[in-house]
Amino acid sequence: MTLWSGRVGRALDPAVAAFLRADDAELLPYDCEATAVHARRLHAAGLLDDGELAEAESRLAEIATGGGIEPEDEDVHTAIERLLGEVGRKIHAGRSRNDQVAAAFRLYVANAAGEAQAAIAGLAGGLLDRAEAEAETPMPGYTHLQRAQPVTVGHHLLAWVEMLERDLTRFAAAAAAAEPSPLGAGALAGSTLPLPPPANQLRNSLDAVADRDFALDYLYAAAVCFVHLSRIGEELVLWTTSEFGFARLGEDAATGSSMMPQKLNPDVAELARGKAGTAIGRLTGLLATVKGLPLAYNRDLQEDKAPVFAARADLAGALAALTALVRGLEFDRGRLAAAASDPLLLATDAAEALVREGTPFRDAHEQVAESVRDGSYEPPPAAARSAPGPGDVVAAIAAARARLDAV
Repeated sequence: MTLWSGRVGRALDPAVAAFLRADDAELLPYDCEATAVHARRLHAAGLLDDGELAEAESRLAEIATGGGIEPEDEDVHTAIERLLGEVGRKIHAGRSRNDQVAAAFRLYVANAAGEAQAAIAGLAGGLLDRAEAEAETPMPGYTHLQRAQPVTVGHHLLAWVEMLERDLTRFAAAAAAAEPSPLGAGALAGSTLPLPPPANQLRNSLDAVADRDFALDYLYAAAVCFVHLSRIGEELVLWTTSEFGFARLGEDAATGSSMMPQKLNPDVAELARGKAGTAIGRLTGLLATVKGLPLAYNRDLQEDKAPVFAARADLAGALAALTALVRGLEFDRGRLAAAASDPLLLATDAAEALVREGTPFRDAHEQVAESVRDGSYEPPPAAARSAPGPGDVVAAIAAARARLDAV
């Protein structure tokens, strides 16, 4: 079934029909929601009576639960109109698939962004629990993957939480970008029917059906989130190696080898790292799709949904799996303490001790560096180090929990 067959007098070649068919069944509940809004607009304009509106709303609620889409349906919009029966022949008055799909897709993206925020908050909450337990556990901090200054495991885990909190703001922005309604734009220039405008209607009808910035915003948020998950995954991979030995994987979030009996592999962290490249590709792919499109709607925009659908699934899977991994992670406090006891980690503190005595910093830096080179270096007392200490970490954890609770 197609919605435009009145103009075309011949059946489509099967290859053409297969090529044009949209794989958009995931939009079904969102399209039903948008269609219910449009039905109420038709009713307000006197184009549906009370009984027809009630029938449309009842059937749409049933259709939204899934099923009913047939291979002959060109897209989800066609399926909904067919499944509505007789009232479906009236439901498309005053609208086009152009504003219909934009409305459904905006609802989808807003929902997907909210889902991502909840999952990110779950991972952040798991990290805060582990940070609280390891607030006093010393470890080396690194730059250039070389030992630099002492921190605590709690402080390091809080850095991951900071990244995730920024992800929350990006998904909130994507949800907000998806809120305005394109209903009323029709194909591109509205309708002559006296339909009331929807709440929060987009200002320009051409832009309303052509805009996909909200989808790009979502894919950008997903790509950056996966970049953060990749960085977290990379450190988890390093920390759980025999060479570092800072942590051990829980056996409910690791895999073995089909050949080597001793192996316990960080596949969750590795796959999260690997999916970052795919997430970046989805964003750049849709950017390339929309970059040269003339206004208003073009069929190229059928390609907007697949990357968003896939990004939503990947995010949900990665965030849930990493949350399980983090909660089951066991830190080797002895190994961490040994690594953090490297006296060179306090070289900066030694230079700053000289600064407190009145030595210019550059002179102090050179004196300590020379002592390291000639082997005469002696670290200052560890007690001289004050930040970031366990107290700072505990306070930062409490502040982060308060911010997450406010999301």
